[in-house]
Amino acid sequence: MEVLNNEILIAAPPQKVWRILWDPDTYSQWTYYFSPDSHIHSDWKVGGKTLFADAKGNGMISTIEQIEEFKVVIFKHLGMVQDGVEDFDSEEMKKWSGALEKYFLEEVNGKTRLRVEVDTSKEYLEMMKNGFEKGFQIVKQLAEA
Repeated sequence: MEVLNNEILIAAPPQKVWRILWDPDTYSQWTYYFSPDSHIHSDWKVGGKTLFADAKGNGMISTIEQIEEFKVVIFKHLGMVQDGVEDFDSEEMKKWSGALEKYFLEEVNGKTRLRVEVDTSKEYLEMMKNGFEKGFQIVKQLAEA
């Protein structure tokens, strides 16, 4: 696994940036570069269930390892769902099950430093890098509007 790091400084408070990241209406805008029409369903509880899905409902099944509203959320990816079937045990899943996706928001002189650390395989590194670079620009535009 590779660890991808990306960050951006946004002229808005952490509360606003947090809402843009996780509100269903804006989540699909900034994650467009990963998957058009993507959405998130979460109970927002440590140990609970989170689904990162595309328009067809296919995607990653995760849990939250840590959450401190407006500051940090760490997702642990556990499995996939494809055509309504959950997969936690296939050989493909075992390659990346347990991968972490960490978001950090830090207030810096009235602005917010948004940073992500993501475990990813080499084959997806460029796609993920591109997705976060372009996606975080969308977050910045929405938060600074």
